Amino acid sequence: MYTQRIFFVLLCLLSVGCRNAYYSAWETLGKHKRDLLKDNVQQVRDNQQAAAEQFKDALTRLKELTGFQGGNLEKVYDRLNDDYKRSETKAAAVRDRIAKVEQVSADLFKEWEDESATIQSPSLRASSRSKLKETKAKFESLHQAMLRAERSMQPVLTQFHDYVIYLKHNLNAQAIGALKGEVTTIEGDVSALLKEMNHAIAEADAFVKTLP
Repeated sequence: MYTQRIFFVLLCLLSVGCRNAYYSAWETLGKHKRDLLKDNVQQVRDNQQAAAEQFKDALTRLKELTGFQGGNLEKVYDRLNDDYKRSETKAAAVRDRIAKVEQVSADLFKEWEDESATIQSPSLRASSRSKLKETKAKFESLHQAMLRAERSMQPVLTQFHDYVIYLKHNLNAQAIGALKGEVTTIEGDVSALLKEMNHAIAEADAFVKTLP
């Protein structure tokens, strides 16, 4: 029953009718699509910052692990596994919020286009459409930055997954030694991820400033 309810809610959220009801509910509270887009872009930025910090923490844990000098290897593995799971959760939050940004922006731009067409004054209609074109272009720059940051998470997650599974099957000093050579690679990927995240965060801040 619970699964069926979740499935129904998801279908509802994906339908135009339910989205319209959702937007109408927010409008009664004084929030329009532009405001919702701004909120979601800011949330993507916050989620990206949280994900970046988590990936850095996981990398630090891995470095500590490769410097293991003795003790309880299982506890060390458990901590690394927890870091991996938290990294997955943070990455999923970024993906989910980007999807919301994509939906709200599409609905906003469609509404803007439709409403511009109803403006009778040629000069005002042209001005509205020009502003729409400019906003779309700025949003696309942000969108591409968000997607690049999102894609940069997967190589790091894949490597952390491999390390966690490998350690699970080989809780010994030899396994630790085998991972030492891998740290340089994942460190480079984390560095690239943080660069893309920082760029996307800067793009988000810049885009939000263009929305009144």
